[in-house]
Amino acid sequence: MSVLPTVASPAAALRVDYVDAPAPVVLADPRLLAVFGFGATAPAHLDDPRYLHVALPVHGTAPLEAWRVEAEVTCGREDGIAWSTGGGLQFGALEVVDDGDSEATAAAAYARLQRWLAASDHPHPLRIWNYLDAITAGEGDAERYRRFCVGRARGIGRALAPGELPAATAIGHPQPTGRFQLYWLAARDAGTPLENPRQVQAWRYPRQYGPQPPGFARALLPASTAMPLLVSGTAAVVGHASRHGDSLEAQLEEILANLHSLIATARAHRPTLPPQPGPDARLKAYVRDAEALPRVDAWLAAHLPDVPRIVLHGHVCRRELRVEIDGCHA
Repeated sequence: MSVLPTVASPAAALRVDYVDAPAPVVLADPRLLAVFGFGATAPAHLDDPRYLHVALPVHGTAPLEAWRVEAEVTCGREDGIAWSTGGGLQFGALEVVDDGDSEATAAAAYARLQRWLAASDHPHPLRIWNYLDAITAGEGDAERYRRFCVGRARGIGRALAPGELPAATAIGHPQPTGRFQLYWLAARDAGTPLENPRQVQAWRYPRQYGPQPPGFARALLPASTAMPLLVSGTAAVVGHASRHGDSLEAQLEEILANLHSLIATARAHRPTLPPQPGPDARLKAYVRDAEALPRVDAWLAAHLPDVPRIVLHGHVCRRELRVEIDGCHA
C-alpha cells in the first residue's frame, strides 16, 4: 500500500482593515472571516454570520473592521454561535441575556465557549472580546467586573496555565443593553502569550482587585509569522496599580509606553515586527467619558498619525481608568 505524502496546511494569515464601505459590499468577499460594525449608524443585524454589531457609541463615523484570510471562508450558526472558518482560523460569537448577575452570565457564556472549542478543529483561542453592561457597578467584591472574572473562571472549569491564556479585552457598555457579547478568534495552532515587563501579570493580581484574578495575557503572538501581534486591552497600569487618575493625557502616554514595551517583548520572539506602530497596525480606543472622545482622537492623531484607529465610548474595568486601547501590530 502506497503512503501519500503529508501536505502541510498553509500558515494562517490574517489581515485586519478599517473599511469605509457598506457592510453588504464587504461581505461579498469570499475570503472575509468577519466584519464588525460599531455604534448606531452600523446595521444592528445582518443575516450573514460573519457580521457582528458592537453596541458601543463611536466618535464620528467609524469604519467597519474587516478580518480577511488567505482562503475561502465557510460560515454558519450552531447552538446560538455564529461562526466562520478559513485559512486555519475561526471567528465565533455568541450573545446571552444579562439579567444583572454578571457572574452567572459569564459562567454560562464561557461554558458554551469551552464546549465549542473542545469540539472544534480550531481549539486554540488567540483573542477574546467581552462587552457587558455596567462593568464597574457595585462595591467591593460585588462589583460586576469582579463577578465577571469569577464567572469566567467558573465557566472555563479549570485553571489555565500561563501558556494557554489568550489576549483579551473586557469593556462596559455606557448604556444598558441587557446582553453580554462574547466573540473570539481561534486557530488550529496555539500562539505564544506575552507579558509586559512594566506590569504584573493580570493572573497574578493581588487580592485587592477581587477574589479571582483576570484570566488573560497582555498580548499574544500567533504561531504563523503571517499573523499580527494581538494586543489586549491596555490601560495606564504599571505594576498592578492604576496611574494618572487625574489626567487623560498622562494615561494615554502611559498606555503608549506599555504598547511600546509589548512590541519590544514580541520583537524578542519575532524580530521582523516593526519597532513602532505604523500604517499596518490597527488600534481601538475605549473612552470612559463621552466628552473626552474628541481629545483622545486628537491625541492619537498627533502621537500615532500613521495608525488607523477607531475611537469608542466604553467603560474600562477600573473606575479611575479613563481610556484603554487594544489592537494588532504588524
